[in-house]
Amino acid sequence: MSDHSAGKTWSRSRRLDPADFIKTNMRLAPVPSVPEVQLYQAHPGSGLRRLLEPDDDSDGIEAEPQPPYWAYAWAGGAVLARYILDRPSIVAGKRVLDLGAGSGLVGIAAAKAGARMVISAEIDRNGVVALRLNAEANGVAIQIREEDVTAGPPPAADLVLAGDVFYAQDVGQRMAPFLDRCLAAGIDVLVGDPGRAWLPRSRLCLLGEYHVPDVGGNGGSEPRPSAVFAFVPIKGG
Repeated sequence: MSDHSAGKTWSRSRRLDPADFIKTNMRLAPVPSVPEVQLYQAHPGSGLRRLLEPDDDSDGIEAEPQPPYWAYAWAGGAVLARYILDRPSIVAGKRVLDLGAGSGLVGIAAAKAGARMVISAEIDRNGVVALRLNAEANGVAIQIREEDVTAGPPPAADLVLAGDVFYAQDVGQRMAPFLDRCLAAGIDVLVGDPGRAWLPRSRLCLLGEYHVPDVGGNGGSEPRPSAVFAFVPIKGG
């Protein structure tokens, strides 16, 4: 075995177990502005970089790790979770898709508010582990889809909850066609966002606004205005 191969084998063998790392190095605590939900949350001493080693793909090339979006409560998710918990009739008895679930905050809030079924879609493997741990910590059942659901037809659902999915241009350009397919299938869509640059404002109808911290968006712990919108069809479409 070459030194390079031996190094790769050793690297794989020492790779941290995500569940053990999260439970040991992150704090399980109520979410600011959504105290009904507890999440494993990062803090300055978490050492998250140790968990974010590159993956090896089938060609032996190391892929860049995903940023740990799941380790924080983003404002778009927080405002959507708050809105749902304050108005449980929105999700009660419904099949709900939490799109780009991250920590699982929105899906957990929906489950606590009485959703009949919650599907949480998340592509980050560490995020999937965190999502599962967070659901268990809150005593709710969630179905996890570890794939990019935006590439295909909408899953069987009555409502899509999309918290902070317009944080980058390429992500937003992928989300909008999927959300349009959801509308065409008769699925309602709610968006939570603090007003990021790539938010498709012409497609949104304001439903409610709260002040919530935006720790995940590097906005610090100070509350800032964040809103919940209905995603609506293109006018005249």
